[in-house]
Amino acid sequence: MVDFRTFYKEKANVAYMVMGYPNLSVSREFLKKLDKSPIDILEVGVAYSDPIADGQIIANAALEAIKEGADIYKVFELLKEVKTQKALVFMVYYNLIFSYGLKHFVKDAKKVGISALIVPELSFEESAELKKECDKEDLALITLISITTPKERIAKLVKNAKGFIYLLASVGITGGKSAQTELLEEKIKEIRSFTKLPIFVGFGIKNNHDVKNIRKISDGAVVGTSIVKLFESANVGEILKGVKEIFKN
Repeated sequence: MVDFRTFYKEKANVAYMVMGYPNLSVSREFLKKLDKSPIDILEVGVAYSDPIADGQIIANAALEAIKEGADIYKVFELLKEVKTQKALVFMVYYNLIFSYGLKHFVKDAKKVGISALIVPELSFEESAELKKECDKEDLALITLISITTPKERIAKLVKNAKGFIYLLASVGITGGKSAQTELLEEKIKEIRSFTKLPIFVGFGIKNNHDVKNIRKISDGAVVGTSIVKLFESANVGEILKGVKEIFKN
């Protein structure tokens, strides 16, 4: 099992992209230059036609990617070309995994260098089958915890967690208003009482100011919507410039 702490020094810079947005060639060029960026862990979003956890910007990007032909097969093909020192994590909806076949999906993800899966709409109670396949291939199935998750449930969720804990800073869809820092601090303390895994905070982290605040209280910040927005330019140089600005120290 990958130790995600080996990919960052003090705090992790975690970014999210929609594979195939604005097109597959921009995705390919960005991934080839990934090692020159301040990103430590990259969430590779696989476009889905009904993205229930995503805000308007990411949902629109996913639809554009689908129009560009960025289905799961194309995503796997493109990832075969990528050689990177950074950690790659799939952000993927369960329906895509299910239709591909759980066992085959996990095996193919492992082959192309994926270290973990984030499956936003898959509840803990329904995750046993996928977790079994992930464990076989040494892939982490990431545990998501919300700011509103009760302490008793946190204990249950993190008991067999692997990789890292993804704390959702805002309730609802991505790009939403972040919870107050004090509330987040309390929630992180609760989680830390049950696990030694790193805790990354995402949902509602938009700019360098947010990133710096999140670094103070957690092990890393996840930026999604703001980075997807950078891809609108279809200019990898501009995208990397924007990424550096968001994650600067």
